[in-house]
Amino acid sequence: MPGIHEVRRLPYSAEQMFDLVADVGRYAEFLPWVVATRVRSNSETEMVADMLVGFKSLREKFTSRVDKQRPDALQVHYVDGPMRDLDNRWTFRSLPDGGCEVDFCVDFTFRNRVFEALAGQYFDRAFRRMVAAFETRAAQLYGSSSSSAQSVA
Repeated sequence: MPGIHEVRRLPYSAEQMFDLVADVGRYAEFLPWVVATRVRSNSETEMVADMLVGFKSLREKFTSRVDKQRPDALQVHYVDGPMRDLDNRWTFRSLPDGGCEVDFCVDFTFRNRVFEALAGQYFDRAFRRMVAAFETRAAQLYGSSSSSAQSVA
């Protein structure tokens, strides 16, 4: 099962980063390969959403349920779609000197062997583009800071 684990220190609050990641309805505006999203239901503690992802001529839709523990964590549970498994966790920890630490972990397996092969071939590069997209979005929403993000892992 392909997977990645990344810890980043960012100059934004845990609340700001939680809100950015929890705003699934806007992912198509800034995340590569996200074609569209639809939030089916959303409360303070849980969200159910569909996401259409595409790469070249391939398009797949999947549904997930997100458990929200504001401002500390988001846990994504796979419901339906092209994958066999998907585990995704975000945790946000405020730092004493300001900013926060974002811990992101994702593991997945596709049912479609073509997607699995593409994911294995491009996973690291694609992940880095997605992390950069979240960081760029945070700077657009909350302002850039002279202290740059740094990888801890």
